[in-house]
Amino acid sequence: MCLILIAWRVHADYPLVVAANRDEFFARPAAAAAFWPDAPQVLAGRDLEAGGTWLGAAHEQRFAALTNYREGGKVRADAHSRGALVADFLTGDASPQAYLAQLAVRAADYNGFNVFVGDEHTLAYFANRGDRRPRSLSPGIYGLSNHLLDTPWPKLASAKAAFAAALARLPATAPFFEVLADQEIVADSHLPETGVPLEWERVLSAVFVRSPSYGTRAGTLLTRHRDGRTTLIERSFAVGAVATGEVRESFQSSLISTGV
Repeated sequence: MCLILIAWRVHADYPLVVAANRDEFFARPAAAAAFWPDAPQVLAGRDLEAGGTWLGAAHEQRFAALTNYREGGKVRADAHSRGALVADFLTGDASPQAYLAQLAVRAADYNGFNVFVGDEHTLAYFANRGDRRPRSLSPGIYGLSNHLLDTPWPKLASAKAAFAAALARLPATAPFFEVLADQEIVADSHLPETGVPLEWERVLSAVFVRSPSYGTRAGTLLTRHRDGRTTLIERSFAVGAVATGEVRESFQSSLISTGV
């Protein structure tokens, strides 16, 4: 997952709104979002190579999402799978704070990552780069790409502004997918330096990434209504930004959110 936009307790009717793009090599197999046969309470896509996931929700209003931290040339082949971090939270029962406290102890076992975890009451964030301290987040709009939370990369700044505008149009969902579909390439003078070649920095500067071997594989909108209903819409893509399918699933929690 390379872009996550979150509104936490900002909208009166939707205490949680998430719009996200997952970028990955097209050769890496993955399953579209669904309820997992081995964990029926979990609604998420699945990485078929390592078994984890990048974003998902579960009953009792649990939510988690992950991005990799981009640092070219520093990837360890022996590191644990980062997708397990999302899966472990969704299938477990630890509070967000407790889960991240446990994760912080073993964070060095993984290549660079950022992770959001949340439940009815709390949204929390942790990265094994930067200050490496778990944070409980106040109500607000947050953006995450492949650096630390709210790092002002150009694509993140523009996407956050468009996402904020889309919130006012809920329950309409099309504006969020318009945000996620932005293919504008950033000018070289505004590109970050993350240790990858300049031509890759250009490709990765778009909200929706396109290249022959790597790109945006899925765009997801996840909403939680104050009545406790969680809805996930996922659009899948192949090489050339060709749409290959759409999933719409929802479930009702026994917990009722209070909104803002």
